[in-house]
Order: sequence, then structure tokens, then C-alpha cells
Amino acid sequence: MRKFSLLALSLVFFLSACAPNFEKQNETVQTKEKVEGKAIIPKYNISDSYYRTILPFEPGEARGLVVNNINTRYDLNEFEMGLMRIAQNSFDTEKYLFREGQEIKEDEIRRWLNRKYTKAQLTDKKIKEAKNTGLNPVDTGKKGEPSSPIYLAHILEHDYLIKNDKGNVTLGGVTIGLALNSVYYYKKTADGDTFEQKIPHSELVREGKKIAAEVVKRMRNMKNLKNVPITIALFEQASKSSVVPGNFITYATIDEGSAALNSWEKVNEKYFLFPSNEAKNAHRDDLTAFLNFKQDVEEYFPNYNGVIGRAFYIGDQLQDLNINIPIQFYGKTEGIGFAQYVTGLVMEHFPKYLSVTVSVTSVDGPEALIVRKANETEPFVHIYQ
Repeated sequence: MRKFSLLALSLVFFLSACAPNFEKQNETVQTKEKVEGKAIIPKYNISDSYYRTILPFEPGEARGLVVNNINTRYDLNEFEMGLMRIAQNSFDTEKYLFREGQEIKEDEIRRWLNRKYTKAQLTDKKIKEAKNTGLNPVDTGKKGEPSSPIYLAHILEHDYLIKNDKGNVTLGGVTIGLALNSVYYYKKTADGDTFEQKIPHSELVREGKKIAAEVVKRMRNMKNLKNVPITIALFEQASKSSVVPGNFITYATIDEGSAALNSWEKVNEKYFLFPSNEAKNAHRDDLTAFLNFKQDVEEYFPNYNGVIGRAFYIGDQLQDLNINIPIQFYGKTEGIGFAQYVTGLVMEHFPKYLSVTVSVTSVDGPEALIVRKANETEPFVHIYQ
């Protein structure tokens, strides 16, 4: 039988990659970070895909900057979660604890995101040379006609803490995400139209690697970051109009005490919009399965064609498919019947190895959520009240 839940459950529990590990108890430890004090390690580890977060929670230094610097909420989510996936190549989820970035201060990040200034520009802006630490190229063009794009949009730091035999928690490693613009937006006048300049992928990668080397060099000059291992990754964010997120493209590790980057490793991940010509050219069979599903949904509502999907690939293998169905119901029982129908379609059209999530929404908000995890025979269905 399919499972129907009428209780408000936290999304994070049923989206976890495997069964929660509830055997551990809350653990109080001594932290050596900044000012000594007590911290709590949560007893629940909801998935091997996530890190336990040390408590009390400390917001990241750059928390207030990310919304302004990242183009879409899709990019924002993928930038954070993708960086955590990359971290797992270096920092074991069973061994390390997660903390939002605390080492690179907000003011420092703000300055790094600026352009580099000429001496004349420093005088004009009344900025001291010591603060001229922008990682984006100097603009020597005329007003409103930039000579070069802004490549670096945002810097995200994640800290990974480790507990020793004496119960002390210290910084064990750091990951840095560099969000790079695939499209540079600028205005010729303050109140004028916004212009776009597409940045070639090869140029973006080349400049991103240069920026990464400089970031690591600067980190090694910081007291707490002199010796810890570092992983740094490049994220190519999508355009502002995109309905799918960008993706990480490459990462490098830096050994303890070193400022030299090891060889760059390719990150073979990408999102596709279903349906789209790009998906048709790259993954025709997967798109066909989605279109058959979409067609059957439209048989339930013949005048409706708003089904869209966001497909996540690692290499050529489809890993997750998130489908959104915005529709208007005239009663709760109609919504329940539709959820039952769509659940059957999910089980019928998509292979067992694929994780599928379907969100059914209306103008009143979320109506139903259907989750079929990979290799599971029974889906989870939640009807919102």
C-alpha cells in the first residue's frame, strides 16, 4: 500500500539518502575555536550524505552577501549543497563536523569581490592601498563601457571541525566555493537598461583558476588557516533567467601547510530542464520517459501543459528528477485523487534506480509532495492540510 501522511513532516527526513542513524547521543565537547567554550554535537545523523552541525549554530561571515551576489535561488541551493558534496572527497561525514565559514571575515570577502583599482581610482574612491584587494580585473574602459567582465560573484566558506581523543573540537579543514559569472550584467548609466555579456566557458575557467590560487595564498597568511587542508572549487552560475541551477565544474585540494594547488579534478555534474532542446540533444531517452509522464498527466487535465522537470546528472547518469506541477483544484478530495493518480504514473514511467520528487502546487500553496527514492518499491506521499 502507498503511504499517505497528513502530518506536517520536515522535508529533510524523507529526502535523506539513507536511513537515519539514531544510535548516537547528544555529546557535549570542548571547543578550541576562537574563545574556549562548550559545544554540542547532535545525536541524530539523518544521512551519510550530510554532516552533523555543531551547536550552537554560528551563521557564516558572508551570510548576508550571498543573496545579492547569486543570480537565482536555484544557484544558491546548488552552490551550498554542491560544495558540501565536493567536501566529502576530502572530509569524511562520520569524522568531521560542519560549521558555516567563520575564518574569512565579511569585510574581507566584500573587498575581495571588488575589482582591482588603479592608483587614480583609489584616489577618486578615497580607498587606501591596503584595502585594494579586489580579485576581479581592473576596469580601464570608459564610463558605462567596462573593459572586462566581473568574473567572481561570490565566495563561500565551509568549515569542517574534528574532535580529538580529549574531547576538544578544532578546525580540521576548509572548503571554499568560488561562484563565477557565466553572464556579466552591467548598466551604462545608473538608471539605464541592463546589458549582458556572455563569458566563454574556457575564459571563465582560466580566470577562476587564477583567482583560486590567489585566494589560497591569502588564506595561508591567516593565523587559523596556515596549516589546515583546503579544498577550493569553481562554480559556474546560471543566468538570471534560468530555471535550473548552474554547477560546479572543477576543484583542487591543498595539502596541510602548503599554498600549492594539487591538480584540478573535473566535476562531471549538470542540471537539465525537461523539456528543452538541450535535454533532447543530450539525453533523449530520459526526456522521452518524462514526456510520456507529462502526456498522461495532461490526460487527467486535458487543457493543462505546465509540467516541468529539473534533472540532475552525474556524468551521463540521471540521478535525481524533480518535477513541478502547478495546478488549480476545486476541492481537497480532487487534490488527493490527483496525487494518487500521479503517484501511479511515477511508479510506471521512471526506472527504479532513479530518485523522483513531484511537487504539486496551486495558487494557495503546496498541495501534495510525492517522493520515490531510488530502489524503493513504496513512494512517500504527503497531502498538505
